Amino acid sequence: MKKGIVVWAALALLMLTPALLFAKAEAEDDVYEIATVVKITGIPWFNRMEVGVNRAAEELGVNSYQIGPADADPAQQVRMVEDLISKGVDAICVTPNDATALEPVFNRAREQGIIIITHESPDQRGKDYDIELIDNENFGRHHWDMLAEQMGGSGQYAIFVGSLTVPLHNLWADVGLEYAATQYPDMELVTTRIPCGEDQELSKQRTLELLQAYPDLKGIVGFGSLGPPGAAQALREKGLIDEVAVVGTVLPAHAAQYLKDGSMDHGILWDPGDAGYAMTWVALQLLEGKEIVNGMNVPGLGTVVLDGDVIKVDAMIDITGANADDFGF
Repeated sequence: MKKGIVVWAALALLMLTPALLFAKAEAEDDVYEIATVVKITGIPWFNRMEVGVNRAAEELGVNSYQIGPADADPAQQVRMVEDLISKGVDAICVTPNDATALEPVFNRAREQGIIIITHESPDQRGKDYDIELIDNENFGRHHWDMLAEQMGGSGQYAIFVGSLTVPLHNLWADVGLEYAATQYPDMELVTTRIPCGEDQELSKQRTLELLQAYPDLKGIVGFGSLGPPGAAQALREKGLIDEVAVVGTVLPAHAAQYLKDGSMDHGILWDPGDAGYAMTWVALQLLEGKEIVNGMNVPGLGTVVLDGDVIKVDAMIDITGANADDFGF
């Protein structure tokens, strides 16, 4: 008797299962899938961005998530975007390693109706919109102002970037060099910009090499959140704290120890978590057929300026040993 009941129950479950699966699939289809692809996964900067992406998933009711290559490799990032296109996601948000390398896949994505949002790539071709949390020219100039202040306005210095293909790192360097030519003529760039800002150990090694090649070096400006901490580590190792100024883009919590002991002098950035949330939010607006307009309010960013297909807000922050613990990230 009990065996018969079990059999009938199993048959009933089998009859119900397809309907349940269909209902589940239908419910999932109603939720937009918005993927964020970062330059490199597992580093503090993009861990913070993921906080914003995950918050967007909870608050906006979308399936938003973040992925990225293990190394800051443009080819790997392109393959990830290709996989997302094949998967048929609704929108892809990207912080590019190489703007040019991504153009073809962005065009294919948009041909299939996939929304493309970028961050740190205002001149990106193939995007729907780019989101910038700073005024890029002011950001570049401000780094040189802070570096000059720490160097006393003169002396030899070097520039670190994430790579030679990262759009904004190289834009900031271009802006800063042009600015320094007129404002700080006594500051001397000792070598071409050095790609190492996405790897703290490599940044440390490059700093040690610079110190050996240029014993009179007085400053390093670093773009890429692991560049300045790597330089600071090298100065600690060589006992040169306060001898060489280090200024650059960093996360407050990660850079706090270096800012407090003086191996790094000044940090400048915005909150990557806000960027992660804003990219997802803008993608959702477009998927819902809403218009992006000048002066609109983006949650977490406030009122934005629309410049063509670039959404701008100035959320630059200065980070020092005195305030590094106050930001919460």
